[in-house]
Amino acid sequence: MLCCFYDCISVSTILPVAAILAAVYYWYKRPSNMPPGPRGIPFLGVVPFVEKQSERTFFKWKKDYGSVLSVRMGREDWVVLNDYESIYQALVKQGSSFSGRPSVSILDEITNGHGLAFLDYCEKWKSQRKFGLMTLRGFGVGKKGMEERILEEVDFLCNKIRAKNGKPFDIQIILMNAVANVIWNVVIGHRCEYEDGDFKRLIDILRKWFSSDGSVYIEMLMYVPHLKYVPPFYTKHKELKDDISEMLVIFKRIIEDHENTYDENNSRDFIDAFILEMKRSQSSSDFTHLQLMQYLRDLFEAGSETTTSTTRWALLCMLHYPETQDKLREEIMNVIGSSARPSMSHKTDMPYMCAFIQEVFRFRTLVPLNVPHKTTEKVNIKGYTIPKGTAVFTNLWAVHNDPDVWDEPNKFKPERHLDDKGNFVHSNHVIPFSVGPRHCLGEQLARMEVFIFLVSLVQKFEFLPDPDAKDLPDIENGSHGTVFVPLPYKLLAKEI
Repeated sequence: MLCCFYDCISVSTILPVAAILAAVYYWYKRPSNMPPGPRGIPFLGVVPFVEKQSERTFFKWKKDYGSVLSVRMGREDWVVLNDYESIYQALVKQGSSFSGRPSVSILDEITNGHGLAFLDYCEKWKSQRKFGLMTLRGFGVGKKGMEERILEEVDFLCNKIRAKNGKPFDIQIILMNAVANVIWNVVIGHRCEYEDGDFKRLIDILRKWFSSDGSVYIEMLMYVPHLKYVPPFYTKHKELKDDISEMLVIFKRIIEDHENTYDENNSRDFIDAFILEMKRSQSSSDFTHLQLMQYLRDLFEAGSETTTSTTRWALLCMLHYPETQDKLREEIMNVIGSSARPSMSHKTDMPYMCAFIQEVFRFRTLVPLNVPHKTTEKVNIKGYTIPKGTAVFTNLWAVHNDPDVWDEPNKFKPERHLDDKGNFVHSNHVIPFSVGPRHCLGEQLARMEVFIFLVSLVQKFEFLPDPDAKDLPDIENGSHGTVFVPLPYKLLAKEI
C-alpha cells in the first residue's frame, strides 16, 4: 500500500515536471539553421527586455548574434536584419521572397484584408500596387504639374504662419493640414479648407495615433495581441477601432459624392480612376468599395504623417543648429533670391539643401524598423535558413547609424553628404523609404514635398526657439512606437 502511495506521488510529480520541460524545450527550440538570438520568456518573448526604442536594442544585440538574428516577439519568431548588406540582399536581391506581410491581429482588424500597405504579397497586391503607381503618376505625382499643387499649398501654409504675428506656436497642425492637402488634391480632386469638419477630424485621428502614447499602444498590441483584453489596452483597442471606423465613414461619404457626379469621360482624381476600374472589373474582387476606402486610408496616413514629421524634424534641427539654417538661406538666396518660387530643377544648384535633407532622413529615421515583411518561401541569407512565413524586421535605424559607414553617427552633420568640392553625394545607405518591391509608394511625392516646403519656408522665414522656453525642444527623443515623430514643441517664425 505504501508502495502504491509513492507511485502516485511519483506520477503526480513527474507529469507536471515533464510538461514544464516540454514547454521549455518547445519555447527555446528553433527551426534548423535559424539565425541565433535571444528568446526571452514564455508568452512574452523578448518584449519585456526591449528598450522603448526597440531598434536600438536589436542593434546592440548585433554584437552578440551578428547582423542577421532572430527573436521571439510575443509567441512568434521574428528575424531582424541589422545592416544595409543583409537588407539589400533580402529586399532587393530576393525581393519577391521577402515581400509578404505578416498576419498581425491589430492590423488585420483595421484593414480586413484590404488597402495596400499591409496587404500580403499576392495577385491582389500586385494589381493594386500597379494601379496606384500608374494612377498617381497619371495625376502628376513626380511631374512638373505636382510642383504647382505643392506651391499652392505652401502659400496657404505661409499665410497661416504669418497670422501668428511673430508669436511662438506649434507648427504641427497647420503643417499637417498643408501636407495632407497635397495628397488629398490628387485623391479627391481638390484641396480642403483647414477648418473643414471632416478634414479636421481626419487630422485629429492621425495625430492621436501617431503621437507617443498612441503609437506605443499600437506597437504593444502588434506583438502581444491578447493585451486587448486587459486594461488599459482594452479601452485603447476599442478607441482605435472606433476611430478607424469613423475615418472609413468619411471616406465612404466622399466616394458616394464622387459616384453621384461621376463622368467616365472626365476622370478627375484617384477616386474616379478607381471607380472606372470597378466598372471595368465587376467580376473581380480586387476593386471594391471597401478596398477603395482602405486604400484612401493608406494614402492619407502615409501621405500626411511622414512628410509632416520629416519637416518638423528638419525645423527642429535648424533650432539646434542655427548655422545650418544660415547656410541654407544663403544658398537659397544665391540660387533663386527672395521672391522666385522654388522648383525641383533647382536641386542641382542647392547641394547644401540636398545634404541637409539627406542628413535629416538619416539622423531621425521616421520608421526605424520599417513596415514588417514576411518571407513568401524558404530563403537563405548570410548562411542562415529562414522558413516560409517568417516575419522580418528590417532595421533602417541600424543602417542610418552604422559606425562602419558613418563617422560619429549620433551627430547631425549635413556636410558628411558633400564632397571636397561641395557637391552633393547621394548615399545608398540612407533609405528612409525602404528598398525593393515594397518601398514606399509615395516616395517621389514625399521627396518633392520636403524639398519645396523646406526651401519655401527658409526663404520666407527665420525660425527661432520659443523665447519663453527654458531649454531648446527635445531633439533626441520622439514618440516611442512604430513611428518616431518629434515630441510637441513651439517655435517662432520671423518673416524675412
